[in-house]
Amino acid sequence: MTADPLRTPGLVAGEDFGKLFERFERTAFRLETLDTYDVEEERDEMARFFAGEDMGPEWDDNPWVRSMTDQGKRVSRVHVLSSPLTDYLRYELAAYPGNIKAGESIGIIDRAERTVEGLSDHDFWLFDERDVYRMHYTDSGAFVGGELLPADRLPEYLAYRDAALSAATPFASYWERRR
Repeated sequence: MTADPLRTPGLVAGEDFGKLFERFERTAFRLETLDTYDVEEERDEMARFFAGEDMGPEWDDNPWVRSMTDQGKRVSRVHVLSSPLTDYLRYELAAYPGNIKAGESIGIIDRAERTVEGLSDHDFWLFDERDVYRMHYTDSGAFVGGELLPADRLPEYLAYRDAALSAATPFASYWERRR
């Protein structure tokens, strides 16, 4: 019997990382901590956004999120960020209403407004309250890969998730204050 490459310790990236979103059964939670991400696939869309162009129907109802929530899966995130917003965050947060319409729950913790204890200082995904992938990035914010953490780290990351969820402002409330 061969080992499941998605459960082998080490970095998982590309299509293998994408398969995690097909395989989880109930819940996917993300903690985001960076103010800038360097995502090659988003560059053209970002250019359109900053040029004030039409973002298309996918902007208003994110099909990637919808592909999970239509199966009854719950997707949520908390983004820990700092005001004033970077250009990347202005772009990303402007897209969040489409993610929410597709069923994602999003909260914001703005470090310029408050200090929250007990949060992770790095990004991670938590799947089904069972598998934790610590996200690794280059200095410029390009995704390198997700590291499956050992099961004994799970309580620590559940506590990070719970602290983030309890401290987060719902995105709609945060966004309304910024407008």
